[in-house]
Amino acid sequence: MRQGLQLRLSQHLALTPQLQQSIRLLQLSTLELNAEIDQALQENPLLERDEPGEPAFNPATDAMATPQTITPAESDERQEPRGGDDEGWGMDFSGSHGQRDPNDDDLDSGETQAASTSLREHLGAQVAMTQLPDRERALVGFLIEALNDDGYLTQPLDELIDLLVSEDDEVHEALLEELGIALRHLQNLDPPGIGARNAKECLSLQLKCLPDSAAGKLALAIVNGHLEHLAARDFARIRKSLGCDDDELRIAQTLIRSLNPRPGAQYAPIDTRYVVPDVAVKKLHGQWLVSLNRDAMPRLRINRLYADILHRHRGGNGSSAGLASQLQEAKWLIKNVQQRFDTILRVSQAIVDRQRAFFDHGEVAMRPLTLREIAETVNLHESTISRVTTHKYLASPRGIYELKYFFGSHVATDTGGAASSTAIRALIKQLVGAENGKKPLSDARLAEILGEQGIVVARRTVAKYRELLGIPPVNLRKVL
Repeated sequence: MRQGLQLRLSQHLALTPQLQQSIRLLQLSTLELNAEIDQALQENPLLERDEPGEPAFNPATDAMATPQTITPAESDERQEPRGGDDEGWGMDFSGSHGQRDPNDDDLDSGETQAASTSLREHLGAQVAMTQLPDRERALVGFLIEALNDDGYLTQPLDELIDLLVSEDDEVHEALLEELGIALRHLQNLDPPGIGARNAKECLSLQLKCLPDSAAGKLALAIVNGHLEHLAARDFARIRKSLGCDDDELRIAQTLIRSLNPRPGAQYAPIDTRYVVPDVAVKKLHGQWLVSLNRDAMPRLRINRLYADILHRHRGGNGSSAGLASQLQEAKWLIKNVQQRFDTILRVSQAIVDRQRAFFDHGEVAMRPLTLREIAETVNLHESTISRVTTHKYLASPRGIYELKYFFGSHVATDTGGAASSTAIRALIKQLVGAENGKKPLSDARLAEILGEQGIVVARRTVAKYRELLGIPPVNLRKVL
């Protein structure tokens, strides 16, 4: 082999530590940013929070350490930001188990109240007040521990017995009978329906707790023998089998819908969720203007004491080199945090300018929008826009939305324009909400109605949007 030297020229992009930090901070959510800052405050003595009422660092006393405090832009001072079995029955049930609209104001607050008493504590307190023998009370307690969060006993009694004793036919048979008795005791506790092994038994237990009535008897017959037909809205088969008329069936259906298929869910612990809006939008003098949320902005500054020490020892021995490095890191962090919020503000205002009709009229007025459009407007790369709009939230009179919500694909119109997929979903939701329940609109009919409004959309596209909205198919929307 022959050795030699070769000179080669090439170009590559080198990210400085400051630029790397700027990119990382940009993609963090507000909560993640606060965690990052808390860690920096612990590791860097040159960095501290700028608490209200404390004297700020005077730049005249230290030319090296220029303080930078994170505050909203002066141009925004005029605004005040504020920040089991038989599932899918095709019907809603009242109670805490129901789903919630992600755009509801209650959900936008980001806070939910966790149950103060667990299901096992609630049931255990009732068992402790009974006059049962100690053995039966212990078996009931054993079954309580086997319940899932919805209050169902999903494991067969045979499998539970295997956890208690070894294989012995005589002992096994005796214990199975005792567990059956304990299960009946459990199913008599509050809330009604607890300890059921499937949805049918859960509803049946609740109906048996109600006062005796003709509607209750019919509802019990439907639950025990025709629950799947009720889920499929096959009312004709139920009427023929049970010999009831439409009015009787309607009353029984209403009674069943009032039951709770998840009786234990109301005692399940709920994780508190916090959504901190980064920006707020308000209409002032006919224009929608965006401002930064002061509560979401950390206020940082250089520590006065350490900056003075570093200034007095400037040019001395190398003992202050470490402080000088930490000073530079603190200044970088302050600058990058400020730049992060400035970028969020610019991008948010560009989005609001494009979606003015949404804030005026709602989802039906949402227009198609891509990352490239915003990138060209604010003169940033698409990847930067993607980072800015991920886990960043905007508070508006219509609710709190992630910035990514305002982007969406488009569908052609017969005039050569485009309609936002979000607007089309809103129209579908409106049409279904106003339909005749006895003759609900099929996907094909919905596509025809949209076509009459100038929106060219295929039936399969309507079906996809309907499923995204959680709207059942036409056969499951039919009512008596």
